[in-house]
Amino acid sequence: MLAIALLVPVITRAQSAQFGPARVEIGAQAIGVATLESPAIHGRNLTEGYLTQPLLMAMASFWNNVVEVKGTLDLEGVTLKRGELNAGIAGEGYIDRRHPHTYLHELVITAQRRFGENGVSLALGKGFAPFGTDDPMVRPFEKYPINHHLAQILERAVAIGAINTRRVNLEAGLFNGDEPESPGDVPNRKRYWDSWSGRFTYVPFPQGELQASYARVRSPENATGGGADQRKQSASIRLEDAQRSGYGLLEWARTANYVGSSRTFAFTSLLAETWARYGLASGAVRLEMTERPDEARLVDEFRTPLPAPDLSIAGRSRWTIITVRVAAALPAAKGVSLDPFVEVARIRFSPTLKPSGFDPTEFYGSSRIWSVSLGAKLAFGMRHTRMGRYGAATAERRGMKMGEMKMDEMKMGDMKMDAPR
Repeated sequence: MLAIALLVPVITRAQSAQFGPARVEIGAQAIGVATLESPAIHGRNLTEGYLTQPLLMAMASFWNNVVEVKGTLDLEGVTLKRGELNAGIAGEGYIDRRHPHTYLHELVITAQRRFGENGVSLALGKGFAPFGTDDPMVRPFEKYPINHHLAQILERAVAIGAINTRRVNLEAGLFNGDEPESPGDVPNRKRYWDSWSGRFTYVPFPQGELQASYARVRSPENATGGGADQRKQSASIRLEDAQRSGYGLLEWARTANYVGSSRTFAFTSLLAETWARYGLASGAVRLEMTERPDEARLVDEFRTPLPAPDLSIAGRSRWTIITVRVAAALPAAKGVSLDPFVEVARIRFSPTLKPSGFDPTEFYGSSRIWSVSLGAKLAFGMRHTRMGRYGAATAERRGMKMGEMKMDEMKMGDMKMDAPR
């Protein structure tokens, strides 16, 4: 946090710059948070503090967005090695803790061409496959929904083509199926393009969006291959007011595991969330009902074997979580935002496979968990408003955000500088 504070005076003087045909934007963010979970495990309460979501972001666009390079560095591998308390979440060898993301979270180059209100684009690099909804990192809540691995496919080597018209957007992509195994991991080159996904988006009016997507992912939990494949589905409705002061999201997602053509287990999620801002204050509510696999645990009971030794699970449980968030936007230095917040979640769970080798009530010591988080988000420079889309597929190209985003940047003191000739 000290390093960020020292950099603020430098970066706020140059959040964006014009260098001939190139426009360059930079930004950064970090969240300091303390979380209490009661109970967290075996009837014990845990209170922990983190520096989470420390990001450095940059975007360079050339020749009026004909070519665009977008990059995000995520330093959670340094600040979040043990994972972050996040009851119910599971993935990449962590359970009931959110895993740290890879250092190179995103680096994608996109070429695009506009034809009036229509456009086409091709994106290549490491980033998000065209599937599901926006990354939780750019949504209001600090705690991730536990459907993260059901509703998004991220940190893959991707090749994505997109076509959009005034109302319709089509995306199709190839990517490697294997999930990262550590913050320093990179996509397995032997697995490039073994998986695919497609997403259809309909925009009936500028603030409305209907999305449906499908993916086939080869052996995501075993980097060398040979694990269960996944067939994933997602559908969502998103509404936003014209002033960008609030939105609502309704999302359904389903992932089924397959061995060959035989389905083994399936996991379904239903999520609804809404956020609204009034002046400097904002509030958000999220309701989630998600099924997750209950896997065998290691000596560190917040970790699971990766890759799993076989294709079985100890059980399956349904988690129902209600999360409420209240935040404020405090005046800060030019171009800098400081948003203190509090989040409270009530969590209930029940087994959905019987008989089951895992009894969640016995393991946690209660049939419900309370989570309270208190923290503040420090950010400056560019923002990722809708992380997970590229080129012709971005909301800005469909007229939903760009003008408003630029206005926000101007209000925050975005300064343009011409490079010396």
